[in-house]
Amino acid sequence: MSQTVDPQARYHGCLLAGAAGDALGAPVEFLDRAAITARFGEGGIRDLAPAYGRTGAITDDTQMTLFTAEGLLRAHVRGCMRGIGPDYAGITAHAYLRWLHTQGVSPRQQVDLDGWLLGHPALFHRRGPGNTCLQALTALPDLGERADNNSKGCGGVMRVAPVGLYYARWIAEPAERTAQAFATAAEIAGITHGHPTGQLTAGFLAVVIAELACGGDLSAAVARAQAELRGHRHPEETLAAVAAAEDLAATRPADPAALPELGRGWIAEEALAIALYCALSAPNLEEALILAVNHDGDSDSTGAITGNILGTVYGEEAIPQRWRDDLELQEVIREMAEDLYGFPDWKVSEYGDEAVNDYYWGRYPGY
Repeated sequence: MSQTVDPQARYHGCLLAGAAGDALGAPVEFLDRAAITARFGEGGIRDLAPAYGRTGAITDDTQMTLFTAEGLLRAHVRGCMRGIGPDYAGITAHAYLRWLHTQGVSPRQQVDLDGWLLGHPALFHRRGPGNTCLQALTALPDLGERADNNSKGCGGVMRVAPVGLYYARWIAEPAERTAQAFATAAEIAGITHGHPTGQLTAGFLAVVIAELACGGDLSAAVARAQAELRGHRHPEETLAAVAAAEDLAATRPADPAALPELGRGWIAEEALAIALYCALSAPNLEEALILAVNHDGDSDSTGAITGNILGTVYGEEAIPQRWRDDLELQEVIREMAEDLYGFPDWKVSEYGDEAVNDYYWGRYPGY
């Protein structure tokens, strides 16, 4: 499934297709398949429909994905300008507290309300945020500390695609890139989700995205992520879920009736398995996203993860124009994708040009 796609288009595709899958699934997130087909017809939902007061509305999945990207880029700027190693988990935790602020919740930690992302009023809406994320961030004792819970909900994995994009541009050596992407994504998921599977699935997805962003084949990217996963403690649930997805994709491709065998997507390994099954077996991005949201479960999250994967494979142009036309915050999402692609070329350094440093520090303050 390797594709000749402009590298920057893969970044646009990853975040925009993730948002499109999120928005496609938003109107049916809490419906079972029977209710979905009763409302939208035998084929289920196939186009963006009203949710949260508008057509094309994103949910907390895309909101938190944007704040993940912000955290990574703030950590990069801080590392360049302060001459120290970037604290990805701590600074991304701070970014999540800014997201929490957009949800009208005050954490125990002081929050710096700055940077360009927070300047978009459309982010200040509740779009079905998960209780685990809300509770863990509200109670967060220290930035970057792992959550004191046993949750493996999909709220950790559904937001980490930017980690894969970041490392695809930051580390050229494949083995180091894989190890760093996995470790960072797992640590970031652990800010809110304390169960190992809630973290390992995030690491797995980040490796897949990183390999695809470098032009790799999807099956090879999955194999690389599996190999990395086996080197970590407690990989059994994630390995089993991935193997089930691969087996169903080979034996019963693009079959809506197969999805219940993988679960409903509310927990991390099920959401990852459903997304992988849809990405591996559907004929194109559009049909994969339609398949990914028409099931009894967490439709917006499975749609978002599927979109992240295949958007990185095929690029932005594979997203149907009718979906792009109505997608909320699409320019903000595209701008964030451009920064994730372009950041290695920023001339930011401890003794660099003052105007350049001031610009990027103002955009991504490093704390």
